[in-house]
Amino acid sequence: MESYPRINYLQTLPNYRLFLIFDNGEIKIYSLSERLESPAFAPLKDEALFNTARLANGGYGVIWNDELDLSEYELWVNGVEVSKISALVAKVA
Repeated sequence: MESYPRINYLQTLPNYRLFLIFDNGEIKIYSLSERLESPAFAPLKDEALFNTARLANGGYGVIWNDELDLSEYELWVNGVEVSKISALVAKVA
């Protein structure tokens, strides 16, 4: 079974997006805008609830409550790569 990087950092962004830093240094943004149309994720249209996102133990996903979560697999595979931490550090140095 293939393993995927775990999430080290999470920040909610406007327009139902998640800013994620994975343990391999990659930075991705994941948009939930399309998922909000499904009944399972419709409650996240409430921005107050969306902004309660937190990391699951061990960085294995993002959770909002007992019914709403996303796995690290989903976030890794469908997130859009923004950069790598090493590239950002090199620009600053």
